[in-house]
Amino acid sequence: MSITLTGQTLAQKLIARASGRSHVTPGDIVTCRVDLAMSHDSSGPRRVKPMLEKLGVSVWDPDKYVIVTDHYLPASDDDSRAILTLTRDWVKSEGIRHFHDGVGICHVVLPEKGHLKPGMLVVGGDSHSPSGGAFGTYMFGIGATEMLGVLVSGEIWLRVPDTIRIEWSGRFADGVSAKDAMLFLCGRLGMDGGQYQAVEYTGDAVRALNMQERMTMANMTAEFGGQAGLIAPDATTLAYLAAAGVHDADAVPWHSDADAPLLAEHVFDAAALAPQVAAPFSPANAADVEQFHAQAIDIAYIGACTGAKLEDMRMAARILKGRRVAPQVTLMLAPASLHDQQQAQKEGTLGILLDAGAQLLPNACGACAGYGAHRFGENVRVISSTARNFKGRMGAASAQVFLASPYTVAASALTGHITDPRLYLERAA
Repeated sequence: MSITLTGQTLAQKLIARASGRSHVTPGDIVTCRVDLAMSHDSSGPRRVKPMLEKLGVSVWDPDKYVIVTDHYLPASDDDSRAILTLTRDWVKSEGIRHFHDGVGICHVVLPEKGHLKPGMLVVGGDSHSPSGGAFGTYMFGIGATEMLGVLVSGEIWLRVPDTIRIEWSGRFADGVSAKDAMLFLCGRLGMDGGQYQAVEYTGDAVRALNMQERMTMANMTAEFGGQAGLIAPDATTLAYLAAAGVHDADAVPWHSDADAPLLAEHVFDAAALAPQVAAPFSPANAADVEQFHAQAIDIAYIGACTGAKLEDMRMAARILKGRRVAPQVTLMLAPASLHDQQQAQKEGTLGILLDAGAQLLPNACGACAGYGAHRFGENVRVISSTARNFKGRMGAASAQVFLASPYTVAASALTGHITDPRLYLERAA
């Protein structure tokens, strides 16, 4: 009896390679070899060190474990200082070679330092780990117990997911970004719309995005419940990786076959998408910006892995150039990495933001993850470029956090209320 094999999705191809098979089917349970594991100071040594010591074992391959400090920086209390000291000491004792200390948020630093390339299977100790899927990498978040298993064995089992394809046809309008696309999807599909499956983004609008915009798209797959967010690698991917020092990447094998099985397919017109805003307390509370135009704000926050990369800062600078924020508004800027901050300074983007009145904060997760000295206080109204706005996540439970793109955050900072950024782009034109 012969068996006819159908085409494979990108997710299936990546998992088949990692599991040493030529073909996998959704629903299969497979054991995969992990190419790379990543933790940060909150999810890493302070959690896995005691468990490894209890078992009497060490990390299976210190060269395949990347640790980034980004949550507890800058240390604001004794607990933070103790966690950072533990992290630094353990990294030395274990011989972890890839340790990035205080240079930015893990999801931005990982590709920036050349750790990702197409074809890999990577696990991360953070829920936004799907960000790596922008590079044709199967990357997803796991908890401390699963990470322990990876660190001991170098392997992880998983159920081969179905694939949900999301196609964005046409092109996004000026002033509309990947962040808007993802807030729209959260609102349209709901927080469980990804069904913990693989979500693949495709279409002309996606292919036209630069890598940092693709990273935002893959990253926020977590907001509507996907396990992994994937974009097939292409020339744009290879050019980014080459600049990061990765010269052996291959994009050719890593794409979905035309006859690959899909759980669902959604097609949206990118040109019809308006800037989006998500009201408290969920990214799923998303709607067109015009529905919020009367909403006053006290703080405009440009930060996080989904909202303060170099491309995000460039978006904000397009709005803020030659202008000053409203006197009643505090504009906070936390660049996602030191590398991006330095590049923004070199090209003049950072100067534009500072001249407009931005307060420069450290290259760390900061308020996005609810850490440090810049958490939001009681009853403040915030518009933020971060990925989540759950009640109490970024500070006081009474703080009202609205989510938007850097374009919209910047425009709102100018007026003191939520504002369509396209108005300022039209004036500039």
